[in-house]
Amino acid sequence: MNWNEIIKIANHGNLEPDTRVEKSDQEWEEILTSEQFRVARMKGTERANSGEYCTSHESGKYGCVCCANPLFDSSIKFESGTGWPSFTDPIKQNAVGYIKDVSFGMIRVEAICNTCDAHLGHVFPDGPEPSGLRYCINSVSIKLLEA
Repeated sequence: MNWNEIIKIANHGNLEPDTRVEKSDQEWEEILTSEQFRVARMKGTERANSGEYCTSHESGKYGCVCCANPLFDSSIKFESGTGWPSFTDPIKQNAVGYIKDVSFGMIRVEAICNTCDAHLGHVFPDGPEPSGLRYCINSVSIKLLEA
């Protein structure tokens, strides 16, 4: 995956996910903490440097906090200095969805869980090689999955 492919997907529609999970806001509120709901379901952002996984280097896979869809592997996590966990690529191309985000007077690409549409964070074209991508992800939107 590269930046041009991300932009194309954000403009023309996401890849088909392996599965879908759909729940009402009330159902999500019953299983998530208030902060998880605010960030993952209401497209919020946690404070920089406040998240559990910001400086964590535990091995494993990170999944969506809402539906446990595997999203990122710890082997591609890197220190971006931004205050949020950063990854260079998703585990699978169809694990993450992309939405053009024009909020706050900026043009960005929102990264979502492609299984349940949870807000994860944003993706930027300023990451390390080989992808050149930086998936800037809210810690509260992900969880380290058990092996």
